[in-house]
Amino acid sequence: MSVKRNEFMKHLEKHGCFLRRHGAKHDLYVNHDQSLRSTVPRHPRLDKSLCETICKQLGIEKF
Repeated sequence: MSVKRNEFMKHLEKHGCFLRRHGAKHDLYVNHDQSLRSTVPRHPRLDKSLCETICKQLGIEKF
C-alpha cells in the first residue's frame, strides 16, 4: 500500500518535525525535540512501511 507524499509531510509537521533542506532526490526532515533526523524521498507516493520507518527514525508515532 502506498501513501501520498503530501499527507505524510503534514503528519511529520503535525508532530513537530520540519524541513531542514531540499535535495535533488531526498528532503531532510529534523525533529529538534529529540535531536533526530531522517531523509524522505521526493516521490509522489511512498510505501507505507517506508513511512513507518521514517517515523521511527524521527521518534514520532506511526503514520
